[in-house]
Amino acid sequence: MKIKVTVNAIPYEREIEEHMTLLRFLREGLGLTGTKEGCGAGECGACTVFFNGKTVNSCMVLAAEADGAVIETIEGEATEGMLSALQSSFEKHFAVQCGFCTAGMIMSARELIHHHPHPTAEEIKEGLEGNFCRCTGYEQIVEAILDVTGSFVAKEVLTYV
Repeated sequence: MKIKVTVNAIPYEREIEEHMTLLRFLREGLGLTGTKEGCGAGECGACTVFFNGKTVNSCMVLAAEADGAVIETIEGEATEGMLSALQSSFEKHFAVQCGFCTAGMIMSARELIHHHPHPTAEEIKEGLEGNFCRCTGYEQIVEAILDVTGSFVAKEVLTYV
């Protein structure tokens, strides 16, 4: 079956297998490997992408469902080789360890910020509920999002002599 889809503002027309997931299509069909498969069951958020303006777990969407859709992946987040403000904030706050969850976290954070331009820490935690990170402990991720939205208040720095 043939689908037409726009991914990161680039139109594509591809032959796909009927049972192919959107995740496999992005990774194998288009070579966009920033979106990861963590659980394959829509529970971890590593495969989060924008699908017609809303985030979805791409492991749970058939590529055939994307026919005519507009998809945005982590590869479309940076502009002309420059990290987005959100990506830069993740870097600044060391919100990236192994990096496996980062693409999904950034996509979910972007949707959260769209709906709540100045979220509280609690709203961020709620907004990222479907995204799992096994490395950072989430504090740095929350700080990065608070910072990029102008809500971050740095903790007092302790000096040991």
